Amino acid sequence: MNKQWIRLIPVDSLPGDDVVAVEANGHEIALYGMEGQVFASDNICTHGHARLCDGFLDGHEIECPLHQGKFDIRSGKAMCAPLTDDLKTYPVKLEDGYVFVEM
Repeated sequence: MNKQWIRLIPVDSLPGDDVVAVEANGHEIALYGMEGQVFASDNICTHGHARLCDGFLDGHEIECPLHQGKFDIRSGKAMCAPLTDDLKTYPVKLEDGYVFVEM
């Protein structure tokens, strides 16, 4: 399947130093605005069925609201127990005032 860039939301609607959930082709994505950069990952924790957009963003780590596992938003790497599986991340680009992810 070919990857394509999906337009999500205007850059100026992305919260600074926070996370928001958006839908891309029927798939829920977490978008993170952090220190002027934008990162994207699946919005569902790999450990329990919790939405990461309801978690706590601390620097470059998102903490799952269910069991307090943390992922690095830049790479998706699982940072601590109880997480064992990394989180899927997506390439992001900013173009014409919008956030795009490659899926």
